[in-house]
Amino acid sequence: MATSTFTKETYLNWFEQMLLMRRFEEKAAQLYGQQKIKGFCHLYIGQEAVVAGTMSALKKEDRLITAYRDHAHALACGITAREVMAELYGKVTGCSKGKGGSMHMFSKEHNFFGGHGIVGGQIPLGAGIAFADQYRGGDQVTVCYFGDGAARQGALHETFNMAMLWKLPVIFVIENNGYAMGTSVERTTNVMELYKIGESYAMPSFAVDGMQPETVHEAISEAAANARKGDGPTLLEIRTYRFRGHSMSDPAKYRTKEEVEEYKSKDPIEQVRATLLKKKWATDAALEQIEDKITANIQDAVEFSENSPYPEASALYEDVYFEKNYPFIKE
Repeated sequence: MATSTFTKETYLNWFEQMLLMRRFEEKAAQLYGQQKIKGFCHLYIGQEAVVAGTMSALKKEDRLITAYRDHAHALACGITAREVMAELYGKVTGCSKGKGGSMHMFSKEHNFFGGHGIVGGQIPLGAGIAFADQYRGGDQVTVCYFGDGAARQGALHETFNMAMLWKLPVIFVIENNGYAMGTSVERTTNVMELYKIGESYAMPSFAVDGMQPETVHEAISEAAANARKGDGPTLLEIRTYRFRGHSMSDPAKYRTKEEVEEYKSKDPIEQVRATLLKKKWATDAALEQIEDKITANIQDAVEFSENSPYPEASALYEDVYFEKNYPFIKE
């Protein structure tokens, strides 16, 4: 894949975006411990470079769809910290009106189509979104994320076959953080290099270092360019790592301290920080200002969520059906 030269502005954007994701997730963990956030909660700490590198390579009109570890994806798409935090609180001001919670973030306005709690359920949906754009003659690309565990689902194979047959403008991304819940990849498959799954469909398939936004950006940029040309889908196995357990209820005792520390030494935020300082594109003081701004933003999101109302009981019956007269749907 081609090697790109990235600007000061790109690195500063990566730093700010990844730090927002990290600090947001840390605050979510704290609030969960205080029982202000309830239900399932899956944190993205350690994997921030995957989304940051993706967003810098896409157009605003492109689509994202992912699994239930979705807070960072929502923030990266432009959904405010207020809306994401309020959704975690189950408040009506959340991006899914308080009905989705941690696992079901959504915003049509920001081209973010979930947040899906069913393992692998988003894979055929991602291809469907891409098919709709192709059918309408647009040049949007859909990025469909799923984990190494979801790569075992049968729907993946049906989707890959159709996506290649119809040359759909979709990028399939396996966020391979090494574990499907608590089960390591080597205990679930004979094919350790997961990108090879795509090769049986003659789909361009690559492994990508997911601890650096640079390598993710390059891979997504090339895959998106091919999709826009009509060359169809790409499968990217982006190798990353989560520093915390699968969810807030997971103590992650199936991993050694040495393994976790090895990956923490590759922390994507610290790598970008080091680049900014080395190139003299930012000072420690300037980066601290960014951190202070993010801290204030998250505190504002918490206060906003605390003061927001819960949905009315009657809201249970709203947004259940699409309220237009099929088949004469007009946007």
